[in-house]
Amino acid sequence: MTAATNAQTIERFYSAFAKLDAPAMEACYAPDAVFDDEAFSLRGRREVGGMWRMLAGGTKAKGADVWKLTWRDVKANDDGTGSAHWDAHYRFTATGRIVDNSIDARFTFTPDGLIATHRDTFAFWTWSRQALGTPGLLLGWSPMLRNKVRATAAANLATFLARQP
Repeated sequence: MTAATNAQTIERFYSAFAKLDAPAMEACYAPDAVFDDEAFSLRGRREVGGMWRMLAGGTKAKGADVWKLTWRDVKANDDGTGSAHWDAHYRFTATGRIVDNSIDARFTFTPDGLIATHRDTFAFWTWSRQALGTPGLLLGWSPMLRNKVRATAAANLATFLARQP
C-alpha cells in the first residue's frame, strides 16, 4: 500500500478513538498486530482490541464528561512506517483523577494498510503522578511502580477478556 493509505489508517484510528469507538479502532489492526506502551504489551488483535474496548468502556462509564482526544503530526512513509502525536484528557478510572497525557506513536503497516505494530511512548512519571497522586509522585520513577502498573493492567485486561464472548 501507499503512504497515503497508511496515513488514512492512522487518521481513521484516531478519529474512532476520539469517539471511543473501540470496534472501529480494532478494525485498524492486523490479526497478528503487536501493541506496546508503558502499561501494556499485547499480541494479536484480540488482546489489542480488548484493551481498547476495556479502556473505551471505562471512559464512557466513568469519564465521558471530561474525555477529549486530539492528534496531530500524522506521518506515513512508503516503507510501511508511520507516526503521530496524540494528547488525551481523561479521568483515570482506578483513582478518579484527571490526567493530561501526551503520547508519541510509532506504527508499521501490513501491505494492505492495517496496523502491524503500534508503540506508544509517554513520560511515565508525569502520567503516574497525575493518575496515582502521591504514590506516583514519590515512586513514578521506579521500576517497582512501573511493574505494578503493568501487572495490574495485564490482570484487568485478562479479566475483561475472560468475560468476552
